[in-house]
Amino acid sequence: MSGHVPTVPAPTPLLEPDLLAADPEGIVEVGRLVSELTSEAAKALRRRGGPLPPLTPVELAHVVDAQLPEGPLPREGGGRDAVLALARAYASYTVDLADPRAAAHLQPPALGVATATDVLASAFNASVDTWDSGPIAVELESRLVRALTALAGYGPRADGVLTPGGTASNLQALLIARDTALRAQRDIRGEGLAGLATRPVVYCSELAHFSVARACAVLGLGEDAVRPVPADAHRRMTAEALELALAERTEEELPIAVVATAGTTDYGSIDPLPELAAVAERHGVRLHVDAAYGGGALFSDRLRPLLAGIEAADSITIDLHKTAWQPAAASVLLVRDAADLTASTGLRVAYLNPDDDGAAGYDGLLGHSLATTRRADALKVVATFLALGQRGVGAMLEACHDLATFAAEAIAARPRLRLTATPVLTTVVFRYVPEHGTSGGTGEGPADAARADAINGALRRRLLLQGRALIGRTDDVAEDATGGRVRLKLTLLNPQATRDDIQELLTAVEVAGRAVETEELP
Repeated sequence: MSGHVPTVPAPTPLLEPDLLAADPEGIVEVGRLVSELTSEAAKALRRRGGPLPPLTPVELAHVVDAQLPEGPLPREGGGRDAVLALARAYASYTVDLADPRAAAHLQPPALGVATATDVLASAFNASVDTWDSGPIAVELESRLVRALTALAGYGPRADGVLTPGGTASNLQALLIARDTALRAQRDIRGEGLAGLATRPVVYCSELAHFSVARACAVLGLGEDAVRPVPADAHRRMTAEALELALAERTEEELPIAVVATAGTTDYGSIDPLPELAAVAERHGVRLHVDAAYGGGALFSDRLRPLLAGIEAADSITIDLHKTAWQPAAASVLLVRDAADLTASTGLRVAYLNPDDDGAAGYDGLLGHSLATTRRADALKVVATFLALGQRGVGAMLEACHDLATFAAEAIAARPRLRLTATPVLTTVVFRYVPEHGTSGGTGEGPADAARADAINGALRRRLLLQGRALIGRTDDVAEDATGGRVRLKLTLLNPQATRDDIQELLTAVEVAGRAVETEELP
């Protein structure tokens, strides 16, 4: 006990040198490491023959287990070599969205400029909840939001917030709608929904995104609060159908929002926004436009007319990680009146944003969001538009739209493929038509429909297993079951893909379909 001071062993360097990312030397080291990681990834990608690894889920699980013999949290670190090995494995077995045969989901390849600046945002690890947690990040998001509100046609009272995705943006939009509609009855934020005399309900197309129902569940309204409105032959919710649905509601039901969709996930169809806005206004109901997919049309002079009337919405969701080619996540919720936003999420906490700091101009964005810590996602978006401009980003969407139009024409020219709907944005829905029915007849009976569904589902999985092509699927709820309900889907968000790539994709579908048909025969 004679003044002995226990020695603390020096930490083992994990990387050489072991530096924090935001140090001046650390930033240089980040650049070196990123260069090595991307170099290893590029080598792995060059060995790939398609957008997916040709493995079953079980086989891939074994590969990952072999890559992590001690699991993802080993007691001792393996340094740079371990990280580079992980990068090689990741690139070998991840989805390659830059492959033109990757055409399944609303998941585009990210732009290089956005990805590079996203690394910088991660290195500095700023947050926008308080001004001192990320001063320039706060300023960038504020300016980006103002620019997007102006582009959408909103006035100077508008505001918005970046969110982790369209689901989060829609949730916050319906939170605002709920609180706004019920404010005359009680302070829902303080008192909750218990004992409410009315039943809040939400109207949307039957083809609206599932996040509308999920938001209603999270907000205590219940999924049953959603009133799906039938879509027409063009997969749109019409003003007439909405008017009828509102007229048929019961006395205790209180409509808190109409959710119009500008770009349905399955078809890219866009609801008639001006007409729906007129119905919502006539009934005194808030209008939210879920433009998670279609919002990118704002950047295109040619496609912007598809969003005519969007300025009449009370709130708008736009996913910049869809049709602005940003690394996920980068969604934005825009509101026509900033007071609506802060009324539902406004918050002041002494240790984050005290009143006197706010009065002096040192305010962050805590009161705009459902989150507290929030990374500087505006940096990559602003960098993208500084590099390409609105015209450059819009041209990318126009290229994908042209490709979708071509794909529809190519499908119509192939006897074994049947187009389901004319493309509106960049999605093409179709099906493979089996050569013969169950009895060699016309293929129009219920058994033939079930067989066609099975073949369409199986051919997609066959392509997945081969790793050669990645296409989507959905069910068509708008048609009878004569030809089956399962549909195949191309979601075309690679502006570098070519017409030849489309033809190769369609040929791969036909080959896989014939193979499945052959295998099922005795």
